[in-house]
Amino acid sequence: MKSTVFKDRVKIFVQAGNGGNGIVAFRREKFAPRGGPDGGDGGNGGSVILRGDADEDSLHPLYYHPHQRAEHGGQGKGSNRTGRTGKDNILKVPCGTVVLDPETEEFIGEILEDGQELVIAKGGRGGLGNIHFKSSVNQAPTKCTPGTPGEEHAYRIELKLMADVGLVGYPSAGKSTLLTALTDAHPKVAAYPFTTLNPIIGTLIYENFSRLRIADIPGLIDGASEGVGLGHHFLRHIERSRFLLFVIDMAAVDGRDPVEDYRNLHRELERYNPELAGRPFLVLANKMDETAASANLDIFRTETGLEPLPISAGFGEGVEKIKEMLYRHFFAK
Repeated sequence: MKSTVFKDRVKIFVQAGNGGNGIVAFRREKFAPRGGPDGGDGGNGGSVILRGDADEDSLHPLYYHPHQRAEHGGQGKGSNRTGRTGKDNILKVPCGTVVLDPETEEFIGEILEDGQELVIAKGGRGGLGNIHFKSSVNQAPTKCTPGTPGEEHAYRIELKLMADVGLVGYPSAGKSTLLTALTDAHPKVAAYPFTTLNPIIGTLIYENFSRLRIADIPGLIDGASEGVGLGHHFLRHIERSRFLLFVIDMAAVDGRDPVEDYRNLHRELERYNPELAGRPFLVLANKMDETAASANLDIFRTETGLEPLPISAGFGEGVEKIKEMLYRHFFAK
């Protein structure tokens, strides 16, 4: 990933700029000793704005700088000159960012596309100069108005990764190895559980330049949907995936039961979000290079009625077939 520090949930405090005050002023020119009012308006305050950026993959900049402010508008000037407009504070966030009220959990808005913007604190309006209060009965008004305050808010910002395909599997099932084989991602891979401590996205690029974003979601263990381990924290990253790849260790290297692994994974997704259980999916029988894998695959077919795709991610076997099947699902319709 681009960042070495992954943050997918932060609380921020934002303050937009106040509008500048309007002023009282009169023309003072050599040949116009009784010049009329010419006090200018105050400038508008800057707003705090979220902007989607496809190159961002974490909320860590906001985590380390949770207090964000925009510039105040400038005071009006004579000669009917408007004060300077306050500069907006534009915060780049990953696509998939969700904005919530931290107290009520009310949904405020979300960023789904690169370049999309969401104003989360609107700048105040500039006040009016005395030129606006001139009338037939008041040729020399001394009235002006102050600028209005900018909005202030606290928000909880969450990230739900924008991926086309989500990899689902137990620790050490080979998801990271498969992601490396399919995409440009290079996650850490090691022979112990929970090597992957945060979601990782890679991009599968086809020869015709079609692209698919694939996410490795870590932390899925039994009870994840109830908050056991890191699963509940990371499960939301799979919500936006349109297709799921269940990566099953068919060799049962750690003494696991491939049939129970699949059933438990499916159950955890259904408990977390019933809609996930209805997503299109493909079961991958990984580690087919191991001795016990063939017999376990036969049992898996009989017990589940499913026909997994046999692969060996570590040796790249079956990877091209996965790419073909994903291409047909997403692009060949």
